[in-house]
Amino acid sequence: MNIYENLAWIEPIIAPPEEYAEEVERYVKVLKDHAARELKTMLHLGCGAGGHDSQFKKHFEVTGVDISEEMLNVAKENNPEITYLHGDMRTVDLNRQFDIVAIPDSIMYMNTVEDLHAAIQTASKHVKPGGLMFFIIHTKEDFQNNNFSYTAEKEDIHVTILENNHINSDNTYEATMIYLLRENGKLSIHHDVHLLGLFSHKTWVDTLATYTKETRFVDMNDLYDANLLEEGEYKLKMVISKC
Repeated sequence: MNIYENLAWIEPIIAPPEEYAEEVERYVKVLKDHAARELKTMLHLGCGAGGHDSQFKKHFEVTGVDISEEMLNVAKENNPEITYLHGDMRTVDLNRQFDIVAIPDSIMYMNTVEDLHAAIQTASKHVKPGGLMFFIIHTKEDFQNNNFSYTAEKEDIHVTILENNHINSDNTYEATMIYLLRENGKLSIHHDVHLLGLFSHKTWVDTLATYTKETRFVDMNDLYDANLLEEGEYKLKMVISKC
C-alpha cells in the first residue's frame, strides 16, 4: 500500500499534528467520563505516523504499535519521546498491561470477523483490570458510499488525496485512494485500494461481549464531515469498553 510504505512521509503534511488536537480532546473527555480511576498509560495499536499520539502524549504515557515500518519511522521522528514497536494488532504481545488500549484509526483494517476477534482479544489482554479499551468505528447500518478530498502543502510539496468508499459485500467496503503529489511543480499520481471491514452493530456488541465487561457507544458523527464531497454525515461511533 503506497500510503503505508513509499508515501508514508506525506502523512504529516496532509494531517499535521495540530489537526488532531480537537479530535483527541473529545476522545480524552469521553475516556475520563467513563473511567473508574486515573488513566496514566496508553497502548495505541495501529498508531500509523503518530498524528494522534502528538496529542495523546499530552495526557498519557503512550506506547505505539504498527505493522508498517515506514509509518513507524515517521512516528518516531515526530514523537521521539514515545516508544514505538513493530507489530500486528492481531498477534502482538508486549507482556505488559496499560490503563487504556486505543485503536482510533485502524480497526477497519480488520475485514473479517475472525480478524476483528483477534484484534479485540489482543487489546483486551493488554488492558489492566478496571482499564478501558476504545475504538472509533462505523457500523453497517449507518455506512453509505461516500467520497472525500484532502489537500495540503508544505514548502515545494503539494498533496491532494481523493478517497472513494464503496460497499462491495455484506461485511466489507473498498477505499480507493488517488494521490496527486507535486514536488517542485512536478506531478506524480499514485493509487491504493484498501479492503476494509464493515460490521453490524450486533456483530460489534457480540464480539466485544466475549472480551469485556461493559461497552458503550458514543456518537462522533462530525469528525470528518468537512472533507466530504457530498452532503450528509460520515457517521462514526466511539466504542468504550471496560475490562
